[in-house]
Amino acid sequence: MSKTAIIIGAGPAGLTAAYELLIKTDIKPVIIESSREIGGISKTFNYKNNRMDMGGHRFFSKSDRVMKFWTDILPLQTRPSKDDITLNRTINFPKNQAEHDPQTQDNVMLIRTRLSRIFFLRKFFDYPVSLSFKTMKNLGPARLFKAGFSYLYSAIVKRKEVSLEDFMINRFGRELYNTFFKDYTEKVWGVAPENIPADWGAQRIKGLSIIKVFTSAFKKVFASSKNNVSQKNVETSLIEKFYYPKYGPGHFWEILAKKIVEKGGEIIFDHKVCAIETTDNKVVKVSAKDTNGQSYDYAGEYFISSMPVKELIASFDKKDDKTAQIAAGLPYRDFITVGLLLKNLEIENDTKIPSVKNRVPDLWIYIQERDVKIGRLQIFNNWSPYLVSDFENTVWIGLEYFCNEGDEFWNMDEKDFMNFAIGELEKIDIIKKENVLDSCLVKVEKAYPAYFGSYNEFDTVKNFTDKYENLFLVGRNGQHRYNNMDHSMLTAITAVENIMNGIKTKENIWQVNTEADYHEEK
Repeated sequence: MSKTAIIIGAGPAGLTAAYELLIKTDIKPVIIESSREIGGISKTFNYKNNRMDMGGHRFFSKSDRVMKFWTDILPLQTRPSKDDITLNRTINFPKNQAEHDPQTQDNVMLIRTRLSRIFFLRKFFDYPVSLSFKTMKNLGPARLFKAGFSYLYSAIVKRKEVSLEDFMINRFGRELYNTFFKDYTEKVWGVAPENIPADWGAQRIKGLSIIKVFTSAFKKVFASSKNNVSQKNVETSLIEKFYYPKYGPGHFWEILAKKIVEKGGEIIFDHKVCAIETTDNKVVKVSAKDTNGQSYDYAGEYFISSMPVKELIASFDKKDDKTAQIAAGLPYRDFITVGLLLKNLEIENDTKIPSVKNRVPDLWIYIQERDVKIGRLQIFNNWSPYLVSDFENTVWIGLEYFCNEGDEFWNMDEKDFMNFAIGELEKIDIIKKENVLDSCLVKVEKAYPAYFGSYNEFDTVKNFTDKYENLFLVGRNGQHRYNNMDHSMLTAITAVENIMNGIKTKENIWQVNTEADYHEEK
């Protein structure tokens, strides 16, 4: 390998870029990772053989390239999983390939069904919000009348979309916005929706509206196959089937990291990039410090960064004051997950979906109750039965709290925080304290790049980095964009293609997840 690509970060984007370079070029990737872990926020945390997916990662994409990338590394199951067997599920497994049995093999991708709901007024509502009979019953006639009237009004009188509030009201009406979106959004971001630019909605839920919800519900009645994972014409927020590694997302990225090393790539752990040296319009080398403060230099012909933009710009040897100031003002949202191992939950399965021991079948539950701070609840048993050490007799859940590094939640004593979280779930009748068998706590920094603060001037930062022809910004934090995992991978794939084809512009990398039809084309 005659040339070297220095890749900052061993998350989905960095690992994808390294693997693409190895299978398509003679360029050697050297990944510099600041922690001891693989996968970024897509890692899996292992606590006494109970595994937590940090944030919940569905392996689904409208990009055939990404779907193939995943299954080339981890093949799809061809035999039933533990819960498939228990529930006697009928699944259309792939045919004409080698057998991959999750009961006897570890490196397998499971086929899973999505169910996520909203918990509000101590009741379950569909997510995304639907106008089903149950929703209407739970809302009651007064709320329902207001919702219908305000939606009709919003359909006729459109607001100029400056804020996320404008974006949501135009699609759902003010009453549904106030009921299901306003408070929860503020809980997640710590900022009122009227102070968040409409870009966030365009990024995350660009195709979703009441009309889409109705259309999706109608199509479901006539769906030809409930086991088809393709779902190309379904809005991402409405997707029902997805792939999932047997031991969670980190399982996939750990396998990929091993393949990268086997093929000649290098991964350097516990080294944090602290300086970037440039000459004219090129990056020459980066410096990274280990845990002892010792600095090491890494030179290369290409540099691919998935590190937070704020930290990237701060590391440059030459930068103007305005760019530095804007980058320093880019905000992030951090989160804390409390893992609870339980004998059982107090809520039960009120759906028609069969479940083990009549447990709720949800993957995650959006907690929109206003008297608690918890944002979302994950039930890991339902992601994969293999995430739980004793799947038959215990329930393993994750309580997600959104916060900012250094705030009251972040600085709270871990034991106190876990007791606080247990108390919140007991308060809203989801668990009983005496059923808690064990608990743990995990903090994740810079999980969500935010679209407020100095973000409205981000183009200045983008123009600054784009002028370095051998520097490519990829991934969620690398682009300060709230990308899904597949979008992050596509930015890396596109960056490698630019390197291969000598394309100097970065515009096609920035266009990932901004063009409506991008995924269909790819």
